[in-house]
Amino acid sequence: MSAHATESPENPDELRSAALLCLAMSDVSGKLAAVAALAQAWSEDRIALDAARTLAADSAIPGRPARPELVPPLSVERRSMRTAAGRAALIHALAHIEFNAINLALDAVWRFGDMPVDYYADWLQVAAEEALHFSLLAQHLHTLGYAYGDFNAHNSLWDMAEKTRHDILARIALVPRTLEARGLDASPPLRAKLAQAGDIEAAKILDIILRDEIGHVAIGNRWYGWLCQQRGLEPIATYAALALQHKAPPLRGPFNIDARRAAGFGEAELALLGA
Repeated sequence: MSAHATESPENPDELRSAALLCLAMSDVSGKLAAVAALAQAWSEDRIALDAARTLAADSAIPGRPARPELVPPLSVERRSMRTAAGRAALIHALAHIEFNAINLALDAVWRFGDMPVDYYADWLQVAAEEALHFSLLAQHLHTLGYAYGDFNAHNSLWDMAEKTRHDILARIALVPRTLEARGLDASPPLRAKLAQAGDIEAAKILDIILRDEIGHVAIGNRWYGWLCQQRGLEPIATYAALALQHKAPPLRGPFNIDARRAAGFGEAELALLGA
């Protein structure tokens, strides 16, 4: 669970090094506490940033607990929403998405150097908010008689992180602007199903998640636009090329156009969705 720099010794008081240490943690409670502490330290100017530092992971990342067992996406349990176990399976799946999202945001902080200070501040904020989402879902799962790890899960989100680990533009295009944006589309029907099943608390949690995820996708759009401008690339054509190159999942409706618009997708890109 350590990191090293190629040019200077490990410095846990440096933001990107600390993010890598958080990412490598396998204990869930420890990771959540470490992310909260790091965000607090950053907000109070108690931790430095060295954007030029070259870092490398000394241990397997991301750190994750022994459970849940990771299986192919089609092998994840799907149960009826009419049962408590079925609702728990859904809440567990959402919690796993948020756990992965914590790791993805931490990875965005440590892995990519030479970005503006605001880039690192943005993704640290995302990590802290994803940690809150996970905590809310895990607590609610406990009220249903289950815990994180009681169901199996898949690793699709991190798989895309692996595919894009060498190119920040591809990472931003295909994680926040593609996979996380799909969450904007999925949230309203999921919320409706949970509310219809009588799980009003879960529906309220999804309201919080959707509100924050609009901001997270907006951060993705902001930095995607910035990177395209830096590289002299046309954003829409570049996105299409990256999606094809990295075999991103095709975008399928129904789309939450209002949320996507609020998250910074332009009208030309929204029109391409055919919604």
